[in-house]
Order: sequence, then structure tokens, then C-alpha cells
Amino acid sequence: MCTGKCSKCIGITLFPLAVCAIVSNILLYFPNGQVLQLSEITDLVWFFHGIVGAGILVILAAFMMLGAGGAGCCANRCGRPWAGAESSMLLSVVLAVLGFAGGAYCVVISSLGLIGGPLCDTGDGEYLYPFRNDSLEDNYLFNQTTWSICKEPENIILWNVVLFSILLAIGAIEAILCFIQVINGLTGFICGTCMRKRK
Repeated sequence: MCTGKCSKCIGITLFPLAVCAIVSNILLYFPNGQVLQLSEITDLVWFFHGIVGAGILVILAAFMMLGAGGAGCCANRCGRPWAGAESSMLLSVVLAVLGFAGGAYCVVISSLGLIGGPLCDTGDGEYLYPFRNDSLEDNYLFNQTTWSICKEPENIILWNVVLFSILLAIGAIEAILCFIQVINGLTGFICGTCMRKRK
């Protein structure tokens, strides 16, 4: 597959992933559809890892990838230097690096969210992080009998585990795709063959 088509395919794939990341991050603010006080929302949700990291940064990269692959050909070095398809492919590499960083950021924050567990009311009306000091061996993820410790919001642990897991998977896929685009874009910029007939 030539670099232009590859860039276009990656760009098209990234759009739904970025939208899903944004939606998943927003849902973390409303466990079971409940509207909580700001102080009752898990702190890692405020890092906007799905909205900014795996969302906006990746959407920007995807737009540029579509532009770079618009012609659907391999002629990335045709024309004047720093113009046309050549500059589009090079710019797509720069934005793909940002997309990779956004995806990786989402993976890191989502991992911390899964390991640390949610903020919840354990029954005395006080919101705290009951699993933050657990070792990895004793982590709540591997012992679902401990999930009953969180009384409010209802099903907060399942809510957080599912959404943070989705964000973790999306961030990882986006990071891989953006890394592929960096290699693809550099290949197209450096090794592209001019297919246009010169007069």
C-alpha cells in the first residue's frame, strides 16, 4: 500500500476511536447517570485524558492524515519543496507524533485510574479512595468481593473499570496507529516517487 493511501486509512480509523474516547471520558463524570458534586468525582478524570489526549489531539492528527493522503497516491515528493503533498505528509508526521503522545497519555492516566480505583462513599458519608494504598497483588481488580465496600455512587467500581479499560484500549490503539503514521509519513516524505509527468 502506498504512503498516501495508508495515511488516509489511518486517519479514517482514528476518527471513531477519538469520538469514543471523548464520550467515555465524559461518562466518567456521571457514574450510572448520576450528577455528582465536583468533590465526589475521581481526581484522575480531571486530567481529560480521553477528551484532550485521545480525543482532540488525535482528531487533529487524523484531519492532517486525511489531507496528506487525499490524492491516494505515492507522489509525496512532487512539486516545490515544502509545498503540496510533500509538506502535507511532513506535517502529518508532526501531528502524528502529537497523536501518539495523546494516546500514550491516555494509556498512562487510564492505567493509574484502574490501579488506584474510584473515589466513593464507603458508608459513613465520607468520600475517599479505599483502594489507593493496595499493593498490586492485593489490588481490588483481582478481588471483586471487595467491590461492595463502595456504597455510593452505585456500581461506581464497575463503571470506572469498564470506562477506564475502554480508554486504555483506545489510547493504546491510537498510539500504535500514530506511530505507524510517523514511519509511513517519513517514508513518504523521504522516499516518495514523483508520479507526475514533468513537462
